[in-house]
Amino acid sequence: MAKFAGVSEATVSRVLRGKPGVSQATRDAVLTALDVFGFARPEPVRSERARLIGLVVPDLSNPIFPAFAEVIGVSLIQRGLVPVLCTRTSDGVSEAHYIEMLLAQQVGGIVFVGSSYADAGPAAIKQLTERRLPIVLINAADENLGVARICVDDTGAAEQALAHLAGLGHEKIGLILGPVGHVPSARKLAGFAKFWEERGETRWRRWVDHTVFTVEGGRGAANRLLAAGCTGLVCASDALALGAVRAVRKQGLEVPDDVSVVGFDDSTFMGVTDPPLTTVRQPVRAMAGAAVISLLSQLEGRPAAAEEVLFDPELIVRSTTGPCPVPA
Repeated sequence: MAKFAGVSEATVSRVLRGKPGVSQATRDAVLTALDVFGFARPEPVRSERARLIGLVVPDLSNPIFPAFAEVIGVSLIQRGLVPVLCTRTSDGVSEAHYIEMLLAQQVGGIVFVGSSYADAGPAAIKQLTERRLPIVLINAADENLGVARICVDDTGAAEQALAHLAGLGHEKIGLILGPVGHVPSARKLAGFAKFWEERGETRWRRWVDHTVFTVEGGRGAANRLLAAGCTGLVCASDALALGAVRAVRKQGLEVPDDVSVVGFDDSTFMGVTDPPLTTVRQPVRAMAGAAVISLLSQLEGRPAAAEEVLFDPELIVRSTTGPCPVPA
């Protein structure tokens, strides 16, 4: 460990016994070496684990998750905390596995971004509850009462996108959502239902399709909704929207001349796609800041807020939406 950390064995001994006279940088190097070699930290330094904060995201292929991770990570570091990024993998590393690992490392708290907290399982959740570990959920995939929750107003986001397309003359507007049971998707569906029922349209369910949050999922769902006669498509993520654009073009149609498409998130590079994507923006920086403030409050011993904190989305109009085509 001394060789790995670039210090003397005597320095390693001082750090492990919690003795003074060692710089913070040297202490961090020794403790990192201890972690790398898989040794448990001795009691005198174990409390320093509280500086570690777990940051759990579903994946890194959807650019909205790295965007949240970057802002949260920088904010934590500025406050002397160290983010530990955990992302679900295709080989089966789940939220439950990461929670087990984070608890073993004596982390000070966990921020979940878009993850399914309930998927951690009752045993892991029981451990988190018993330890009273500070937890913050951002856009959680499931309902979680009694935990600090930061959310974008998904219902309002759907209503904004629908109003935009309706204002352009579209009368058959489809909605592409994530899997059934996914809470943000369910909230967008509620906004979709409200919009149509206020206009006397009772058969709106024929214009709804659930799929996975990928470009391929968006493409398949868009094909089904185009077959139903939709001239406008509202998507629950930018990745789904890009898949929808691909489906429209594959059918020999144009965006937005024949079909208009709206995404959700306003993730990186959506302003330079071909054509630039109209989308509903999440206020990532503001939401991430609120999550960090909530986490710090809990770290200081204050209870988590009982009510979720909702943030307003913003419709960003670009070039994938236009007037409804006039029938020939």
